Amino acid sequence: MAVVPFGLIGCGDISQKRVAPALRDLQNCELVAVSRARPELAESFAKQFGAKRWFGDWRDLIKDDEIQAVYIATPVYLHAEQTIAAAEAGKHVLCEKPMGMNSAECNRMIDACHQNQVTLGVAYYRHFYPVVQRMKALIADNEIGFPVLAQVNAFEWFEPDTAHPRRWLLKKEQSGGGPMFDFGCHRIEVLQDLFGEIEEVKAVSANGFFKREVEDVCNATLKFKKGTCANLAVAHSAHEPRDTFDIYGSRGSLHVTVLNEGSLRVVTPSGERTETHPPAANIHQPLIEDFAAAIIEGRQPIVTGAIGYAVARIEDRIHEEILSQ
Repeated sequence: MAVVPFGLIGCGDISQKRVAPALRDLQNCELVAVSRARPELAESFAKQFGAKRWFGDWRDLIKDDEIQAVYIATPVYLHAEQTIAAAEAGKHVLCEKPMGMNSAECNRMIDACHQNQVTLGVAYYRHFYPVVQRMKALIADNEIGFPVLAQVNAFEWFEPDTAHPRRWLLKKEQSGGGPMFDFGCHRIEVLQDLFGEIEEVKAVSANGFFKREVEDVCNATLKFKKGTCANLAVAHSAHEPRDTFDIYGSRGSLHVTVLNEGSLRVVTPSGERTETHPPAANIHQPLIEDFAAAIIEGRQPIVTGAIGYAVARIEDRIHEEILSQ
């Protein structure tokens, strides 16, 4: 079986829990090397996941001739610089979400990968959730009629101390924004996958509880070209977690209580039923497997740079809407 040799740039929480295990365990991937901003920890991380080499500077990793592709798992403000440099070094790039600080950065990343004839993907792994694909199929089959309204709630209490490895998310110049950037982007990607292009955006945000550089709550109302409307509410300051996805149609409805778990309640004119469509045990694994397969097969990955750009453009419009108020 063909195998893609990977370098991993960034060895934080997501890499530890999901990315490195996937690169180690997938049959079409090999984790060759890692880089870490704290070089004293790079060696132990590399040995933990079977990488042959480790670097304190990501610039040295992309010079490694054995590496064919890189997974970029660093703070958002580094994504564009690292993606462009990796592309210029001839490496395929799978970049963490959000793709860039804004859509202009995303365009530069896309252009660099195109000019250097390398593949670009973005880590919107919820695109691969079986429950998302099931909802898409039910909508296409007219099970609930026309999808009139979607209501999406994503709440996660986030109050990191000064030593927390994800503290950078509170620094706007590094993260780009609060919960709408952090995990709202995932829901925007799913909504666009289900309903298509967004033509109108309205939004409000606040620091209702936390006084920090980035908002702690944001609400966006989205109108799709096909006529569907959606309301997306995200928060870092709501103590009770929420990960709900509800779609109301002209004939029925779809209800996911926890998107990351995959239980789906379907209401149609013929009755109500519950289905279960759980994600992979390692929720990054299908995304990484597809990206490696795309390189091997000479095709585009399922989640492309264009999808990352489309999400970034909506994030831009949300922030433009907020700034105009």
